Amino acid sequence: MALGPRLDLRQTQSLVMTPQLQQAIKLLQYSSLELSAFVDSQLEQNPLLERQEGNPDGSPGEPGDDTQPAADAASDGELRSVDEAVSGDDALSVGEAALDVEYYDNVYDAGDPIDGGARSGLDAGMPTSRGGSFDDGEANLEEMLSSRTTLKEHLMTQLSIDIDDPADRIIGLHLIDMLDEAGYLAGSCQAIAELLGCPVERVEATLARVQRFDPPGVFARSLAECLALQLADRGLLTAPMRSVLQHLDLVARRDWVSLAKFAGVGTPAIMKLVATIRTLNPKPASSFDDSIAQPVIPDVLMRAQPGGGWIVELNSETLPRLLVNNQYYAQVSRSIRHRDERQYINECLQSANWLVRSLHQRATTILKVASEIIHQQQGFFTNGVQALRPLILRDIAEAIGMHESTVSRVTANKFVATPRGIYELKYFFTHAVGATAGCDGHSAEWVRHRIKALIDGEAGNGVLSDDTIAEALQAEGIDIARRTVAKYREALGIPSSVQRRREKGDGC
Repeated sequence: MALGPRLDLRQTQSLVMTPQLQQAIKLLQYSSLELSAFVDSQLEQNPLLERQEGNPDGSPGEPGDDTQPAADAASDGELRSVDEAVSGDDALSVGEAALDVEYYDNVYDAGDPIDGGARSGLDAGMPTSRGGSFDDGEANLEEMLSSRTTLKEHLMTQLSIDIDDPADRIIGLHLIDMLDEAGYLAGSCQAIAELLGCPVERVEATLARVQRFDPPGVFARSLAECLALQLADRGLLTAPMRSVLQHLDLVARRDWVSLAKFAGVGTPAIMKLVATIRTLNPKPASSFDDSIAQPVIPDVLMRAQPGGGWIVELNSETLPRLLVNNQYYAQVSRSIRHRDERQYINECLQSANWLVRSLHQRATTILKVASEIIHQQQGFFTNGVQALRPLILRDIAEAIGMHESTVSRVTANKFVATPRGIYELKYFFTHAVGATAGCDGHSAEWVRHRIKALIDGEAGNGVLSDDTIAEALQAEGIDIARRTVAKYREALGIPSSVQRRREKGDGC
């Protein structure tokens, strides 16, 4: 058989991920903060995109404003039905606000009560102020921000007071820069000595001086040294206490007999020393932690319906509102003379239209998935965690006709505000425990809740072992093994029955 070149026609199917499709997939799994940052970047890059200003109810803007949404009329109507639904109570509050404004305008008199509103020539050009202040009325928000002294500033102030030698101050500055968030020294004295070209002994001597700074325990190189510095500051660093600090692993295991043997004291004395250690702060820099906890902004809002059921709607505060400036596009298109410029402005228009449609699709998808989750977990919102049923991504995907990967991306980093609190959408997905042919089983979250309740209800010195907890759950109809109980107990951060028995026996 002779070999030779030939031409064949073959028809195949392949999945092509366009850049627009890839970006649409990323939009689904973005959180509200990530989406806001992405929209801000698009606003900077695309001159045809604008953020919708004014009321979100679609009220007309200024006359002659030709800025229109990129989506068609049907999509615009669907978008309004999703994120602009107003209940009867909301409509009532809006009406009352309008009435208050009208009454305010009718009775308010801006004129002076003495001269009937006329102002003299002296004060006619002066800015108005209240409270007898001579300010111009423009408040600077940065001046109102509260400021807290950082750990570095606190230590540098002590360094400038306690250490006079310039070389030692430079060493101290390098030591301060090497502190981690907990206040521990992250580097070595040898590294600082090589960097500054000074003896290691001088660096260690400076370290010993700065270790006496406030807060006690700062500049420690280990947990034992941190605790020793705090005890020395209190005058409690005795020989038995040093022995206890050298065997903190025994303290963690609550092996008081071995610890008393190393320290050379009795068990009651060991218990007093351990109680003193527990009053110390293992992270001395925690008092200077000025990080502000960001509140969770829910993406979906849920409330009870007066006639029964639930009202599910998107949180309008997390939905970016973008418009495509068609007027600016028409103005720029008329003045284009080069092909590259026309191609650029057309790409900007296509990108803007795609982004607006993708944001609308993202909003409707989130609402559809969240509504189905709430529908299948109605028992949880009515009766509590004991009614949380097992649920997997496939159940939601089959109910709404989507792929499991889409549901997974939608529920990532998304939160829903319910009458029972704010929950992540991933919280409602739990696998079944003890499922049989005739029973769907119980949710893992409910099983963990029962295990914690049984351990919290231990009376007196009675400590429940994992086998006893498994038998108690099996009596309640939860088919569970002892090793599963141990896995859930460790996930909850609950010590074993042996450690709990030692805690109760020691009274600490």
